[in-house]
Amino acid sequence: MSCATVRCVVCAREFAPQFAFQVAVLDGGRRYFCALECRKAALGDSAFGGQRRSRRVAILNQKGGTGKTTTAVNLAAGIADRGYDVLLIDVDAQGNVGTSLGIRGERTLYHLLVEEGTTPDDVIVPVRGHLDVITADATLALAEVFLARIDTGRDRILRDRMASLRGKYQYIVLDCGPSLSLLNQNALSFADEVLIPVSCDYLALVGVKQVLKTLKDIDQHLGHTVKLSGVVPTFFDARTRLAREAVDTLSGHFKERLYEPIRRSTRLAEAPSHRQTIFEYAPDSSGADDYRRLVARYVSNAAPVPTSNPNPNPTQRPEAA
Repeated sequence: MSCATVRCVVCAREFAPQFAFQVAVLDGGRRYFCALECRKAALGDSAFGGQRRSRRVAILNQKGGTGKTTTAVNLAAGIADRGYDVLLIDVDAQGNVGTSLGIRGERTLYHLLVEEGTTPDDVIVPVRGHLDVITADATLALAEVFLARIDTGRDRILRDRMASLRGKYQYIVLDCGPSLSLLNQNALSFADEVLIPVSCDYLALVGVKQVLKTLKDIDQHLGHTVKLSGVVPTFFDARTRLAREAVDTLSGHFKERLYEPIRRSTRLAEAPSHRQTIFEYAPDSSGADDYRRLVARYVSNAAPVPTSNPNPNPTQRPEAA
């Protein structure tokens, strides 16, 4: 993924592209736009249906056991607690998002991808307050086979299916599986940014390097730029030298893009078995504090306006939808 500056084709301002809307592939070449206003001036309001885009973030690490689902669920729930409309999409056939929240959709992401005419509204499950979910289960593995049989555009099926949701959600969080798959390629073709959870161990950088290579491939081959929003160290134990060295290594590579570590927490491990987020299960725990801090930092970065007054007490358990 290149960080080189380019020139806006409308106002001629130089900038470094960070979001998908800033790049358009037309007639075999790329055109760059520094802002939505410039894109609309060149392409018309139809580019995004005249509505403000949601922030779309993929939680991804191709190495397993890094806390992706824990991060996806608690990031989405924490943002929803602040009054934003959030959609959480499970892009992993293990279906851990639904298990963690105690929900099961009659129709899942599989149906959205495979069944022609199925819309997002057909598969969305209202969960809590401002939080909705598209669940997944073992049938999602069959969607991978379905996508592999498509000759053209198989990397953009999810993006095409989600087109009708423009303007409905302010944040869309995608929990991706630990693999380089067509499902993850669809997720990245739909997302604007990626957040990478990294366990604090010897192989901490391995998964990150794989993700960065994947982002570069998406940029080069699909003409879709995905921003690295940040790297989140997980399972951090300050008592061990290995964990401290892992964070120091990550800090040297990613500097301001490195989030504060999520500490190893028994409460975080227990929350899914109680079908609750960490904010519901143990609002005063270190895990809740860490994810509350992560949410605050993420939202403060170019946050949209909430649809309602933000929850004055983010640790308060939201009412069921």
